[in-house]
Amino acid sequence: MQRFDLNQIVPSPWKNGGGSTREIACWPQGAGMDSFGWRVSVATIAQAGPFSAFPGIDRQIMLLDGDGVQLASATAGIDHALQQRWQPFAFSGDAALDCSLLGGTSTDFNVMTRRGQWSATVQIQDGVVQPGRSAAGLCLVLQGGFAQGRTVLQAGQGLWWDAAEDAEPLLPGDAHSRLVLVSLHQAA
Repeated sequence: MQRFDLNQIVPSPWKNGGGSTREIACWPQGAGMDSFGWRVSVATIAQAGPFSAFPGIDRQIMLLDGDGVQLASATAGIDHALQQRWQPFAFSGDAALDCSLLGGTSTDFNVMTRRGQWSATVQIQDGVVQPGRSAAGLCLVLQGGFAQGRTVLQAGQGLWWDAAEDAEPLLPGDAHSRLVLVSLHQAA
């Protein structure tokens, strides 16, 4: 189990200047954009522009903060307003999407998996969460706090793993605590 804090991850600016990305975890560690099996990141979108196409990649995106974005691709038949927080939207990375802001800057949670190698389930949880049950995965606290033993993870903090293992459960601090659980599974 690896712990992380989004505030301690240095953002990397996009080539087009429209935003930045903080990579939380990828497998294998240190893999580039053309060789990862899975990748989880948080992106800040500051201006309208194209989303890069990632052939062979399945994507899920979820609004964390801000007014949201409109994602569109006429060729892929996508026209989706990502404007409700914590509602994952899945799409094929094969399609190059146009992104327009629905207001100001937005912050989004992103999961990418290489088709045929990995798949991901993205769920919002408000109860006890048992990390380590899937082949790999990640938990990010969205609101409130979750305790694991004597450690309390606050909003923007979490943990990830790249092998199934027995781990102490994460217990919500109160009825308003929420986290996103990403369960990653290898293809058979």
